Amino acid sequence: MAETSTASNLEKRSSWWRSFGPALITACVVFGPGSLLISSNVGARHGYELLWLLLLTGLLMGTYMTTAARISVVGGATPCTLVARRLGRPVAAVIGINLCLICTAFQFSNNLAIAAAADALGVARLFGDPQQMSDRTKHIIDSGILLIFNAVIITLIFTLKQVYRALERIMKGMVALIIICFLVNLFVARPDFFGVLKGLIPSLPEGISIGLPNRGETGITDPMILIASLLGTTFSVAGALYQGNLVREKGWTIKDYDRGIGDSIAGVCVITGVSAVILITAGTVLRGEPANNLGVLATQLRPLLGRGAHTLFCIGLFAVAMNPFVINAMIGGSILADGIGKPAKLSDPWSRRLTVLVLVVGMVVAMVVINTSIEKVDAIIFGAALTVVGNPLMAITILWLANQKDIMGDRRNSIVLNILGGLGLLVVILMAVRVLWRLVLMLS
Repeated sequence: MAETSTASNLEKRSSWWRSFGPALITACVVFGPGSLLISSNVGARHGYELLWLLLLTGLLMGTYMTTAARISVVGGATPCTLVARRLGRPVAAVIGINLCLICTAFQFSNNLAIAAAADALGVARLFGDPQQMSDRTKHIIDSGILLIFNAVIITLIFTLKQVYRALERIMKGMVALIIICFLVNLFVARPDFFGVLKGLIPSLPEGISIGLPNRGETGITDPMILIASLLGTTFSVAGALYQGNLVREKGWTIKDYDRGIGDSIAGVCVITGVSAVILITAGTVLRGEPANNLGVLATQLRPLLGRGAHTLFCIGLFAVAMNPFVINAMIGGSILADGIGKPAKLSDPWSRRLTVLVLVVGMVVAMVVINTSIEKVDAIIFGAALTVVGNPLMAITILWLANQKDIMGDRRNSIVLNILGGLGLLVVILMAVRVLWRLVLMLS
């Protein structure tokens, strides 16, 4: 009897662990190198003062992730398919193209982060003394790393039979590694407990004002660029929309309704929690110091946290750079396939081909940045901010589907969810306007 009970408990725990996956995959693609760099920048510049904003974006992200999961579980199809059935295939195609472009903007940032992670881990030493290398040589090494890395990923995409299953297993291990690495660093840093609590009270730090970007004598200035970037990386409506595709990939039905909501909440906790840990760590050990380069950031933390913690940071950095690299490209490829009416499963040939397209475009743009005078950190932050331009369409799609009676029945959005969803929509519209105005200033 005891043995039977023990076996039953083990089976329940195993089933519980296996049930998670879609939200962890979304968490991995949302929390990428841009999130790490931006959270570090926010902490280094403003300490714990914007911690409240991070938690607010986590709440909004959670609202949209759980809503998208509910839509696909109850509706029995992906969001793009549900839109196509009601508004026509052209509308679904616009949504798919929009999300694919967002993923492509993220992808070149992911490529730059891979190059930065390789620099931080000292890969250039394999080819000689980095101190004696010319910038041109370093650029060639970085470009070569990206070329080889993308070639390996493309090979895996076409050889793996069950893409989703392999991704889910790898991501669970990667998420555990990232959490362990950055929690150890936080423990070593010993943040000010009362300062962290004070950071939960909404306020705007000195140097940040509400207003549009403007052109000055030194160029375009935007006092809210970090906030826009923080919102773009933590509150990703595009990632939330794709949660609907992932629960369909997982095969969940109406019986898994509660499980889908729990999975989404777990994913949001991972995104927000890890971002908060990094922000607090940077606010503790780097306050007032520059945190404008991933490699420099790792180097700066070494004397402050010690050799062991620095090594863990580099391992976590590489995991963060690796995580979204493949998943982001696959999201872009599969959602584009879904939008134009092709099979959306990650293992389908159409999804694989379009995934390669996203990979190649992201790699080429990153190589252009590497071989020019453009600062990597500026490109990563601007790329993260640029993704918010497409978020309003994604937010409108999710809210519209969640309130359709013929799809959701009595599980339509509640008043509370619609208020939170409306707040999120307002935020992404305002951020999109800011980014578009910045683009106008740059091009004028």
